[in-house]
Amino acid sequence: MRKNICIALSIIYCSLSSSVNAQALLLAISEGTSGGLDAAQVIAKYKDVGDAIGRGMKASVNVVFVRDFATLEEGLKTNRYAFVMARPSDYPARAMRDSGYNYVANAKPDGQCYIVVKKDSPLKTLADIKGKKIALPEKVAYMSKFCAAELRSQGIDLEKEKNVTYVKEQAAVTFYLDNKFADVGAVASYSGVGKNWEKNGDRILHKSVPQPYFPLVAYSKISALQIQSVQRELLALSNTDNGKEVLKRIGVNAFDAGSEAKLRDLPQWLNQEAKLQK
Repeated sequence: MRKNICIALSIIYCSLSSSVNAQALLLAISEGTSGGLDAAQVIAKYKDVGDAIGRGMKASVNVVFVRDFATLEEGLKTNRYAFVMARPSDYPARAMRDSGYNYVANAKPDGQCYIVVKKDSPLKTLADIKGKKIALPEKVAYMSKFCAAELRSQGIDLEKEKNVTYVKEQAAVTFYLDNKFADVGAVASYSGVGKNWEKNGDRILHKSVPQPYFPLVAYSKISALQIQSVQRELLALSNTDNGKEVLKRIGVNAFDAGSEAKLRDLPQWLNQEAKLQK
């Protein structure tokens, strides 16, 4: 009986595989506003991740770079991409909620919003930033929404603050603080700015709750068995020297497959405080 069940599952798996293997699958990569600009470099950077997914799928996977958020949103709504790995985590989260995508994995460590000040700043606590000049990434950026949600949960509503400046790139937050255009800034923990902030003696005033970082989702044509196979390939990368090089190249420590519930809750967390104040 057990043998027959295994055979039946294998047949189903092969059948489902053949339905999505007729042509190369697309893995869309979005690094957000803090990511690269050169499509060829980004595609090369993530090729080995695409190959790992391909091994799990027993199919060819082509990497495509999606810089524009509107293109990413439309591609998710129309199921243009078989897989999407996006640093702005709200896009995969909404795709799971609205467009039939399923969770596959996310990168480790989780992402956080860092509220930062210069080393000589008189600000000592998060409450001290009220009424101060605050610099954040552009308003449409995921990290800006992330930081706004975190600050609301801590009793600071950016919509009511009068000295908030939104800048194009996270590196510009450093410029604003260095030149006294802002008293406090907000950056992603995984950005170059965030990773190096304390190395120069500057201070992180507050770290947000962690949220899933760089999640990978798959459209509904990918079966649960195929997702499990892809997960095994991705989680195994941290077990070999070659795999660790792949992970290092994309700036993560490992893949994790245990944050589905948290990713599903992310859109609500981003918006719930704002809704309460309307």
